[in-house]
Amino acid sequence: MTAVAHKADDATRADARERRDIVSGEILPEHRLLRFVAGPDGVVVPDVAAKLPGRGLWVEASKEAIAKAVEKKLFSRAAKTQVIATADLGERAEKALVTRMLGDLGIARRSGSAVLGFDNVLRGLEGPKPPKVLIEAFDGARDGKRKLYAAAHRMELNCVVIESLTSAELGLALGRENVIHAAVQPGGLAERLILDAERLSGFRAHPPTRNGSPRAQASLEKAPRA
Repeated sequence: MTAVAHKADDATRADARERRDIVSGEILPEHRLLRFVAGPDGVVVPDVAAKLPGRGLWVEASKEAIAKAVEKKLFSRAAKTQVIATADLGERAEKALVTRMLGDLGIARRSGSAVLGFDNVLRGLEGPKPPKVLIEAFDGARDGKRKLYAAAHRMELNCVVIESLTSAELGLALGRENVIHAAVQPGGLAERLILDAERLSGFRAHPPTRNGSPRAQASLEKAPRA
């Protein structure tokens, strides 16, 4: 499914603060950036939750931007001291984002705010409290996804579609093998999943999409992302 990235209105975000990207020098909202810090040993590590102690070193959330920061030694320049940024930093940042998303999905499952499986998701769309987020494995079959997208569009639901995780990853988070379809009800976990999916799109090129966008609807006749 080819579609535009869903960017939530910055004015409505709790994290609408802005930071300077150490690569481009641009001032960007935090949801487009990843925070890094240098540990006591001077090694730079990703801080996807933005909670680790130390001076934050902010980089646009993309594989290319992190690679450039490493190559040009921009972490040391921004930290104003010699730090160690290894060549696998982008891979570790991607893994950290995926780990956080899977953890949030697991919490949503245990709390009852997530459903999985085509029939359960469809019932959720038709229920009194529709989900905020549709989560589709990007390696899943095309037909089921199209039917759920079409159902959400028919009911004029303002869902956000996340299609950046594999069926194996979803299964790991949700306690079943090879999950293809899942959904999460509105709330803090849904918003955080959207945030992290936006940032993960800089590594996997699968940005979340709002189901009602014109390009998203046009894409229903095309193959899903793979």
